[in-house]
Amino acid sequence: MIHKMKKLIFIIPLLLSGVTDLNAGCTSEEVEVYIIITTDTYGYETYWEIVPFSNSCGSNTVASGGNFNVGCNGGGAQEQDKSGYANNTTITEGPFCLTDGNDYKLIAVDDWGEGGASYVINIESYPVYEFDNTSALESFVINAVAPPAIDGALESISTPANLLIGSIKITGEIKNIGTTTITSADLNYSVDNGTTKTITKEGLSIEPFTTYDFTHSTPWEPTVAGAYSVKIWISNINGKGQDADEENDVITMEIIIKEPIPDITQSYIVDSVTLSYETIGTSSDNVNTPRDLDFHPDGDLWVINKGTENSGGSTVSFKNPGESNQTSDYRQDGNAWHFMSLPSGIAFSDNGNFATSTSVYDANHGTGSPFTGPALWSSDPAIYAQPSGGNGSHLDMLHVSPYCMGIAHEQDNVFWVFDGHSNDVVRYDFGEDHGPGNSDHDDGKIRRYPEISVDRIDDHISSHLVLDKVNKWLYVIDNGNNRVLGLDINSGTVGGTPSFGPFETLAEYTNVTGVDWKVIVDNGLVEPSGIDVIGSRLIVSDHSNGDIIIYNKSTSPATELGRIKTGDPGIMGVVIGPDGRIWYANATDSKIIKIEVSKEVANTINEVPNKEQFKLYPNPSTGVIHLSALSKNNSLNKITVLDALGRSVYSSKITTGQEYTFDLTHLPTGYYYLKLDNGHTISTRKFIKVD
Repeated sequence: MIHKMKKLIFIIPLLLSGVTDLNAGCTSEEVEVYIIITTDTYGYETYWEIVPFSNSCGSNTVASGGNFNVGCNGGGAQEQDKSGYANNTTITEGPFCLTDGNDYKLIAVDDWGEGGASYVINIESYPVYEFDNTSALESFVINAVAPPAIDGALESISTPANLLIGSIKITGEIKNIGTTTITSADLNYSVDNGTTKTITKEGLSIEPFTTYDFTHSTPWEPTVAGAYSVKIWISNINGKGQDADEENDVITMEIIIKEPIPDITQSYIVDSVTLSYETIGTSSDNVNTPRDLDFHPDGDLWVINKGTENSGGSTVSFKNPGESNQTSDYRQDGNAWHFMSLPSGIAFSDNGNFATSTSVYDANHGTGSPFTGPALWSSDPAIYAQPSGGNGSHLDMLHVSPYCMGIAHEQDNVFWVFDGHSNDVVRYDFGEDHGPGNSDHDDGKIRRYPEISVDRIDDHISSHLVLDKVNKWLYVIDNGNNRVLGLDINSGTVGGTPSFGPFETLAEYTNVTGVDWKVIVDNGLVEPSGIDVIGSRLIVSDHSNGDIIIYNKSTSPATELGRIKTGDPGIMGVVIGPDGRIWYANATDSKIIKIEVSKEVANTINEVPNKEQFKLYPNPSTGVIHLSALSKNNSLNKITVLDALGRSVYSSKITTGQEYTFDLTHLPTGYYYLKLDNGHTISTRKFIKVD
């Protein structure tokens, strides 16, 4: 997908001193072409040419523009001659007449050597090509052909490449690269060349050279772990059958399906199990004051190092962590000084991107402006911490959360942070990233939750967060108040403008009020820092003494079930790995530890009697179950059905009444637990589903 650089734009006419062309009116054997150039803050660094495909710069030039003192040989010379294009400006050059059907090259030259200009090539008034110059000298191919009447392209697939067994949405983006509006299309997918799942999308309105995000209405539901070849394609656009180019209609990708993470937290708190501590990483692996850790969807373990204000932070990723063939990869971005300034946390998205939180007041160090917040990165080794031609390799950064002490992922490029400056919780939606090293932030959406009052111990001890993606509750370590908070992220009303910031153009910057939140833990903690969630369990690390506490969060407040006495003060980040084991980062001793168990003990969901409030019948049931309140004072806000492994398989919010009926005939036979939430307490009832 092309990343577009949106800038402060001024449209200016063709400059006689800045362009040459051979246009004298196009013939029937030629196509009319315009080139639209958008400069960065150093417009004078740009020079470009269009030449026949087999020619080099300066040979049989068809058109050229920009700073002619840069010319073909000035890429990277850094002579900084101030002629040519203005800064932060969009210029339209043309028309030029190119021979219909021939191939040409756009050659982009940048004086400083890092690129910065973007180019749109209009052929017969349609924006057929978009290019970003990111280096001293680049060439882009142009096929001088007017776009066809009907041509839809499957632009990208957004379904992640690494997922757990379950119901999986097939999602992606269609681009109309024809001249006719797309009003309907068939969306298809198959797995391992199996049965094709087809739906017809009617009522579309995809204008020429615009895109449409789709979700196939039939989810894929794999039940066995493994590697699958998933083919997705579009067809029958506007009911016309084949379009102009069938090759761009299809994408085939490999998706790795894994078993769900087993909940073996019970193994850590029973006397019959012996715990051992495996050292995964130390200073010999370049682990240095690690404040957090998280698993990439592919199973690699990533660690975030604090670094210094002068250097910025860094990462160490471990492939095959804990195995005999474990390897490590240390990386530091070229501008970690700003984009990864004293990072306090790291969180991965399902799409392979990750975000980091910065625990400083000013990521520009010394300007006095509170300009910092979370940054978004690609985990692709060809992108992350590699020269981008721009400002580091970061994909995005938004700047209204100084002293950002922790971060958690929600979905796509959406993350939550602990804002230690404003003392609240903030939701960041980066939207579409701006590409490595670029600077467009204007599609960012930020929502503050001022009713969630938090505090930090200091600027060093992280205060982490985690989202339960099943019930959509965010759990927040509020270490300045020695407690854990919970927030229903689907609650609240959006409205009102925050009093702090913003310091850049955003698509949205609002408050959310009237949210449903509560205190989950308010005793037994000294310096809480790390947190993770699985099923009905929370695990919390205490930096002061190294304890890792396991809670049952299905009660309110949460019930402490037991403690792992690691005897290892300095623990910050803690995470439950793909194997169900607990891993942690000790910032004081600069080490990463995996806690192994001598045997696995499966969790049992402790049923809390609720017979005095509700009657459940029939039980066993073929699928339709009834709940009857035994008192008019009893009512429910929500029910959730959990399977024997503690996974949510059904949930329903309830508004009124004392009689409830639920159709669960779609569930397989077996044991289930009905979690009853009346807004004050949560209890569970076991029932059996039979044929």
